Amino acid sequence: MPYPRLIISLNDIYQNALTLKKMCDEKGIELVGVTKLTLGDPKIATILKEAGISKLGDSRLKNIKKLIENNIPGPFQLLRIPMISELEEAVIYADEILVSEEKTALIIDEIAQKYDKNIQIILMIDVGDLREGIWYEEAPQKIAKLFEKLKFVDIRGIGTNLGCFGGVLPTEKNMNLMIEIKNYLEEKLNKKLIVSAGNTVALKLLEEGKLPEGINQYRVGEALLLGTDATGHREIPYLSQDTVILEAEVVELDYKPSVPVGKIGRDSMGRIPKFEDKGWRNRIILAIGEQDIDSSGLKPFDLGINVLHASSDHTIADISESSFEYNVGDIVKFRLSYGSALRAFTSPFVEKVYK
Repeated sequence: MPYPRLIISLNDIYQNALTLKKMCDEKGIELVGVTKLTLGDPKIATILKEAGISKLGDSRLKNIKKLIENNIPGPFQLLRIPMISELEEAVIYADEILVSEEKTALIIDEIAQKYDKNIQIILMIDVGDLREGIWYEEAPQKIAKLFEKLKFVDIRGIGTNLGCFGGVLPTEKNMNLMIEIKNYLEEKLNKKLIVSAGNTVALKLLEEGKLPEGINQYRVGEALLLGTDATGHREIPYLSQDTVILEAEVVELDYKPSVPVGKIGRDSMGRIPKFEDKGWRNRIILAIGEQDIDSSGLKPFDLGINVLHASSDHTIADISESSFEYNVGDIVKFRLSYGSALRAFTSPFVEKVYK
């Protein structure tokens, strides 16, 4: 079996999905299973479906097309606000689209009418994270005006994204802000709207019973697939973190100084590395690099391993504190951060093995 590789536990992902689906069902929340981390992997999508998650979301149309081509049933939600150049395909392949621009919504309206397809859109609102969305103070009036211009497309609701850019956490305050906007729009437009205001980091509000009533859609990927919450900086205690395990092979074993000898410039990735002088240390080099993973997100099973740094092709780790004796050809196992898993799933050089 070639290395490096990801060992993907379909059963652990299934159990995570069952747990989160039950949590959301109890609060009347629609759970959208996000597959973008796995590049729309059909095997993982099948597991999410078997756990009862009816709607799948992805940020890339290619991934949604892959799921459809592999006979994974929809509906599908397109998470990334779409480019004008991909709107025709978006209407063909997606069922629900997150939108933040009036121009985009109007073009979707025209294309949906051409194909006679019942496309639903969720209008994104920025409540402070500074990623996509209409600024919250302007959103009620702008969305009300847009509603009058749409002839075919249905506005299903409003949504927001938190944590991914500015690191802003979901709170009762910003969630209640979404409810206020929803209430205004429902009265103005005389129609019921959903509020898609949850992602993995928002699970904390659900756990603590602090989620305002009316938030009724969560778009969750990381918690399902890794059992972690990067923005909240935690392992979610009631979920499994053994869903995806990276295995990498040792290609060199050496004993060297802990600080380079010579004038220090930038590394191959343009960074200025920092080193702590610990004297001479035992080290291993693994055949995996920044093209495949984010080395800062490697979490070794052997707690005596300290990952030092990586180039594009190699990862160097200090094993001086390890109680294990390593040799060339040995396999080292890691759990992964979200960013590291994202690269590993994306890399064609990392094998994917299902159990």
